Amino acid sequence: MHTARRDEKLGLSELLAIGVGGMIGGGIFSVLGLAVGISGHGAPLAFLLGGFIALLAGYSYIKLALTFRTDGASYDYLARAFPRSPSVSAVTGWTVIVGYIGTLALYAFTFGAYGAELFNQGGSAPLRIVLSAAVLLVFMVVNLRGVRVSGTTEDIIVYSKIILLALIAIAGIPAIRRENLLPLLDQGLAPVFIAGATLFVAFEGFQLITNAVVETRNPDRDVPRGIYGSILITTTIYLGVAIVAVGSLPPAQMIQAKEYALAVAAEPALGTAGRVLVALAALLATSSAVNATEFGASRMMADMGRDAIMPRVLARRSPHTGVPTVAVIAMTALALALTLLASLETIAAFSSLTFLLVSFAVGVANLRLADRTGASRPLVLLGLAVICITVALVVMHMWTSQRDTLLAVLALYAGIVVAQGLYRRVARAAVSGDAPDRSS
Repeated sequence: MHTARRDEKLGLSELLAIGVGGMIGGGIFSVLGLAVGISGHGAPLAFLLGGFIALLAGYSYIKLALTFRTDGASYDYLARAFPRSPSVSAVTGWTVIVGYIGTLALYAFTFGAYGAELFNQGGSAPLRIVLSAAVLLVFMVVNLRGVRVSGTTEDIIVYSKIILLALIAIAGIPAIRRENLLPLLDQGLAPVFIAGATLFVAFEGFQLITNAVVETRNPDRDVPRGIYGSILITTTIYLGVAIVAVGSLPPAQMIQAKEYALAVAAEPALGTAGRVLVALAALLATSSAVNATEFGASRMMADMGRDAIMPRVLARRSPHTGVPTVAVIAMTALALALTLLASLETIAAFSSLTFLLVSFAVGVANLRLADRTGASRPLVLLGLAVICITVALVVMHMWTSQRDTLLAVLALYAGIVVAQGLYRRVARAAVSGDAPDRSS
């Protein structure tokens, strides 16, 4: 495994930026209307629940990351927890990579959509596609230039979007109407849990920090602070924005606005300027999420290439920067292909369910390896129980209201299993074919 130079190492500010950047991506802009549609006035509570689930999941990631310091993260943890069942970690790794490619495409799609809207060309598919491709290519170059460039860029973008979202939330406080917030549980308690489960995709980015543990200057101190800190910062921002948005507009208007719910919610207090500010925040949020996701996921892909779980060419790193160049380029190309499909509903649902399932699997790995990680078994079991309930609620909700999407997601999972199995068979055949013929 490569060792980055000390001056290329990441500090706490970069880790927080990677975590917050990975979480506050397209999520808050696309799931807010969905959360209101499910839980009504209880949408802010749904975001609190999502943050709580992320904190429980984050505990296992921290324990495993500090015990097994590799770029491979969830793939490597499962390989160590199930050493006699390599297919478990292999299939999980492939699934996570496809999930990351899906989120990259979703972030790029959202960037293009908001960019076109900012130019008053919201219905222009060509402009959306050009902008989506541009953001992917720009951050491919940023990531190829090295750890420090990527981390510093993430710092600037993330802290800028935090300031913008904070300004939107503060400026929207005078527009809050009591009748839009009360009664708090107007749809009941169960919908709050369903909404919290459905919007978990807006919290998945904290895992990216564990992919950078090798390139962290002081991992024992900064990885826990980075994961817990980024989750708490993100939850606070989500909660503030959700309270202002729900308090400013009746639920019916929020639901009708769909992915532009936050932009519409900013209008009562800020008028047209509110829409512009939200669009700018969306551009910053999605671009930083692209940067953070590409940084962490490419390193996991490289580790899988090193172990021949994926093509070995993906493990190639630059001798000057240590960056897995082939993995970065491959992820960009695949995400770019997905953005051209223009319809990412199934990929978005797949990504949300994928990271819930992977968080559950990582919790199981932590439980099996608790003697080595020093994890609290009761705390890990609590996290597993909450995630299990969350997954069940997501599946139940999709079965009743989005059955076609659920079936498409299940088909995608089946496709990953088949593709991984075929690659494994081809790789074995290639190894056998390269072996010398000793029959003569």
